[in-house]
Amino acid sequence: MSPLEAPEPTVSRLGLYLRCLRACKREGIETISSSGIEQRTGISSGQVRKDLSYFGEFGKPGRGYAVDALLDRLAGIMHLDVPHPMIIVGAGNLGTALAGHAGFAERGFQVAAIFDNDPAKIGRQIAGHEIFDVARMGEINERLRTRFGVIATPAAPAQEVANYMVQAGIKAILNFAPVRVRVPEGVVARNVDLGQELEILSYFASRQPGAERTGSDAR
Repeated sequence: MSPLEAPEPTVSRLGLYLRCLRACKREGIETISSSGIEQRTGISSGQVRKDLSYFGEFGKPGRGYAVDALLDRLAGIMHLDVPHPMIIVGAGNLGTALAGHAGFAERGFQVAAIFDNDPAKIGRQIAGHEIFDVARMGEINERLRTRFGVIATPAAPAQEVANYMVQAGIKAILNFAPVRVRVPEGVVARNVDLGQELEILSYFASRQPGAERTGSDAR
């Protein structure tokens, strides 16, 4: 079964398992049980086994999982066994931070180009990458042939940027702009609204034992 056929929550958890296994490998751990994965991720051992069962047989009863073998299998399932060049649109604070994030490379993602529409930024460099005019995306990606794009712009231009990406051949879009973008069939988009996530955290944090209200409500 491919990730597209597995339930989305399962696919989301695969990334946590990969992070766990990479940490185990760095620590020199050769085998790990589903209970060991639970201790490191907080995901129940039963859920771990159920998630992995979507993709075949893993490990041996009483012996656990071979870290290297499971890491390779999951990377292959997620198509992370080959490098994925990606483009970033938006050379502001967020785009700059994303361009310099070292963790992408460990996961197989490499920044191939950065775009913006600000004449003051075009031609400058971020993390060793020249900033190109967003109007040249199609031309440049014809050479790069990247399939992954990241939108790190304000809300207003986000849909237009998504349209540029689709026209340039991008097939997977991660959108950090605080607005949902629409894409045609055959293109996958995931919308990450950091402000919304903080609002959700605020809701749950306020309901924790001992939580104190602040601001006007605290008066």
